[in-house]
Amino acid sequence: MHASDSRHGPDSAAGPQDLGDPAVTRTALRADRSPEHAEPSRFLPHVQGLRAIAVLLVVLYHFWPARLPGGYVGVDIFFVISGFLITGHLMRELTATGTVKLGQFWARRARRLLPASLLVLLVCALAAMTPYLTPTSALPNEIREIVASTFYVENWFLAFNSADYLNHGGEPTTVQHYWSLSLEEQFYVIWPLLMLLAAWIGVTWFRGSTRRAVLITLGVVSVASFVFCVVFTLTNPAPAYFVTFARMWQFGVGAMIALVPLLRVRNAAVSFVLGWGGIAVLLFVAFRFDGQTPFPGYAAALPTLGAAAVIAASNTERWWYPTRVLSLRPAQFVGDISYSLYLWHWPLIIIAPSVPFWGLTIYHRVALLVICFVLAWLTKRFVEDPARRWRFLVRRPAKVTLLAALAAMVVVALTAGGAWVANAGAYRDGVQAIQQLRDDPPDCFGAAVVLEAACADVEPSTGILPAPGFAGVDRPSDEQCFIQLNDARAQSCEFGSDAPDARRVALIGDSHAFQLLSTFQRIAETEGWHLTTYFKGACPWNATALSTPGAFGDACTQWRDGVQQALDGQQFDAVFTAAIATTPYAATGFDSSYAAAVAGYQAAWSTMTDRGIPVITVVDNPVWETDPNKCLRTKDAADCDGPRSDLLVENDPLRGAAESMDGVTLLDFTDVYCDDDTCRPVVGGANIYRDQDHLTVTFADTLAPQFTAALSAAMAGRG
Repeated sequence: MHASDSRHGPDSAAGPQDLGDPAVTRTALRADRSPEHAEPSRFLPHVQGLRAIAVLLVVLYHFWPARLPGGYVGVDIFFVISGFLITGHLMRELTATGTVKLGQFWARRARRLLPASLLVLLVCALAAMTPYLTPTSALPNEIREIVASTFYVENWFLAFNSADYLNHGGEPTTVQHYWSLSLEEQFYVIWPLLMLLAAWIGVTWFRGSTRRAVLITLGVVSVASFVFCVVFTLTNPAPAYFVTFARMWQFGVGAMIALVPLLRVRNAAVSFVLGWGGIAVLLFVAFRFDGQTPFPGYAAALPTLGAAAVIAASNTERWWYPTRVLSLRPAQFVGDISYSLYLWHWPLIIIAPSVPFWGLTIYHRVALLVICFVLAWLTKRFVEDPARRWRFLVRRPAKVTLLAALAAMVVVALTAGGAWVANAGAYRDGVQAIQQLRDDPPDCFGAAVVLEAACADVEPSTGILPAPGFAGVDRPSDEQCFIQLNDARAQSCEFGSDAPDARRVALIGDSHAFQLLSTFQRIAETEGWHLTTYFKGACPWNATALSTPGAFGDACTQWRDGVQQALDGQQFDAVFTAAIATTPYAATGFDSSYAAAVAGYQAAWSTMTDRGIPVITVVDNPVWETDPNKCLRTKDAADCDGPRSDLLVENDPLRGAAESMDGVTLLDFTDVYCDDDTCRPVVGGANIYRDQDHLTVTFADTLAPQFTAALSAAMAGRG
């Protein structure tokens, strides 16, 4: 349903040394080291094991999203861990010295995080220079996100663009997972400043009680952040996932465990229950949450408190206690490499399908997972560890590290800019070629090869148009007509003839209706019709409520009500609707979601057919697990076919609703997409898909004669 659903993995920002690296604690405090270590910290192996759980949840979620639909909660675990570790370190420094040396703190963070992070970004920038690895159509967004990630504002970039990111398709970039890294870096800037402010308040108002002032200040900030998170998720859920203040409370929960000794439980029985209970909660949400869960909001409290419970469980007396199990060597190893594993896994997932001869079988996925672990270990061994101990920087003032970090970031950004310079001409030429293709398509092209008798004996083109590297931009340009998941406005757009006697056609539905917009605009202009549109992401024109809980489902219901009011106040000659077949519906009062969907379509359509207005609908196109253009860039089209049983919903509720209802015309192009056993990504030389389930405008245009004929016949029958 979504392109690359907005839950792109956690950040392992706090490294093993943040847990009290034994090598560090055994070393005598030197004068040039930070006062943060004036009070030795104890290594907490079970927290390192919790880090392993978090990163495995995210990595497995990205490799097999259908098997672990809530694995994105790993990011919440990491936020709690970071809040616990960083607050504890800063509090020790405040207690020992009365202040926090910000320059030293930020320099240590830079030495710990930036070398591996910038290495991966540099590899992604170099990959962007290679059309075989990065589709040219994705280049502008890829470059923008690499630069945003380099300067740690990726979460805000996605917040401002999250509507497209969370909804109707697109090409995920190799660096989208840097949103959580960006948020963590912002936490490292904000948190010590808050604690310094609290220390000043403690001296001024609490008779020098720094810890109490810090506790109260961070507590107030955390409560305010949680309230903001819940409200913002209800009112504006897409950007709420990325906005910094909506996540601060999760760091704050970890901070409370660090600041309140009573929360670190030593009692054997309570510690046992807390630890295993926390792990059970994390596994529960990993398997039960999914892309439709309103998140973060109040739902994020479950993984947050689950992670906090595991951290708080401190008793290590028995081998079966969670603290001991999480301290086993495999868990420690994964925890050690978690930061690099997080960094590498997502770019490899995005790039691998574009590598020649690389497939998408289970064996390829397992092999890629192994490669991720190997790369993570190599990066930890030869980049992370040496960089944070590099004497050239460690022995010099903090500003040297910070200036070196800034210089390295500029180099990465310039490399990304170089990728654009190298490919900008090809991008412009490709976009221009698509426009020319729309204006003057070849004869016997696309669906015409299957549907038109005159093309039966014509040999179809062996090329692919648009080219697989440009299919992603072959989409309707009128994005303002598409209402996003969190928006309930019944916004309409008007196209075509304004003549008083022009036939009036409405086009209504979700993103699978929106994908036909450009085609219907051309039809309206050619036929002299007036076109009115209503589109909303993941919200078909149906009277049955979605099973999606919370704000998304409520916004869909409100949008439908608004659309229905608008339709009731207008006179149309025909209404066309389309929708994705896999939308889940509330089955209350029905035998199944399918039955609920069929009844809902018929109820919505009857508001038109009862007025004598014909309705035309179309069986949904096949939906692929991953964008077939990744395969088409490296293989012949015939090698990219997929099993019909996996791609096509045979029991489409649109078909079920239309076949038993008068006044409704059903179009079925299944034979264009599929034969008895397989479905194709290319038909008659036309590239069908711009992502895993949305049609290119070029291909949709080849269906225009059938759309026009169906609309004309329906309106003629109406008289």
